[in-house]
Amino acid sequence: MRHNNYQGALQQPKGSGFNATSTTSDVINGIDLKGKIAIVTGGNAGIGLETTITLANAGATVIVPARDVDKAKKNLNGIKNVELETMDIMNPASIDVFAEKFLASNRPLHLLINNAGIMWVPLRRDSRGIESQLATNYLGQFHLTAKLFPALKKANGARVINVSSLGHQMGTFNFEDPNFLNREYETLQAYGQSKTASNLFSLELDNRAKAFNVRVYSLHPGSIAGTELGREASLELFQQMGFLDADGNMLPEVAARLKSIQQGAATTVWCATSSLLDNVGGVYCEDCDIAQLADESSVGSYGVKPYSLDESSAKRLWDLSEDMTGVSFEIS
Repeated sequence: MRHNNYQGALQQPKGSGFNATSTTSDVINGIDLKGKIAIVTGGNAGIGLETTITLANAGATVIVPARDVDKAKKNLNGIKNVELETMDIMNPASIDVFAEKFLASNRPLHLLINNAGIMWVPLRRDSRGIESQLATNYLGQFHLTAKLFPALKKANGARVINVSSLGHQMGTFNFEDPNFLNREYETLQAYGQSKTASNLFSLELDNRAKAFNVRVYSLHPGSIAGTELGREASLELFQQMGFLDADGNMLPEVAARLKSIQQGAATTVWCATSSLLDNVGGVYCEDCDIAQLADESSVGSYGVKPYSLDESSAKRLWDLSEDMTGVSFEIS
């Protein structure tokens, strides 16, 4: 029996009993998280906020690192079991300061939910010259997880949840030019590349970390109404994606597929808590179950592309990520 998900060997639904309409309330029902500690990046807005509320209400202590602390404080007001900290996922020094503070508390980390992300933005670069969607959606995940790994080991039963997207189907990882230095910038390709990277990272990290009882998952939350993610995308881009008609109206078939925020966060919560995943990791999930492999040639259908579960690409990306971040991610 295969014990890793290279080439999608374990990409088979478990028959969880949940589906696309399941909510966080459905998934968390009967689960007690008292004594557990979670970190949720982007945990003060959208599906991240719903994830924070759900885990905290189940008894977990939830730490939310936020760039805009004042905004986060307002959004998290009244939620018990939540600690607010400062961190900018695009700022390497900020990640280091946050991680060092948490490690200094000597607490175990049972759940690391890398939820923070951006989508379909104009070309921007961070202080290192790294394209912003890659920096935020993937390299920040890699950096933070590497720094927090001692606390994940200490939990003796931790999970890392990387919020990816069906958008990984928009782009493979371009190892020759990940930062669009020698090719024209295309925001959908950049977004797709960042999400493919997140899937490959989840695959490789799980295989390396499972010896320390740390399991890793990536997921597609669904197309969700009411989040801020697409706020910088143009009308033309939404039309290009097939979401809007020529007059800018949402197509009925698109509207019918949209999830609520409670439905959108459900797969994250399922990956964080389901006993069905106790002995399997490195898998890509959607609709509160392990997803099927997608056809290599199709775009927009559900499932995970084989190229984002490729062993050689995952190992190559690990080495490149260490080079790009300057962070040595030692699993020991």
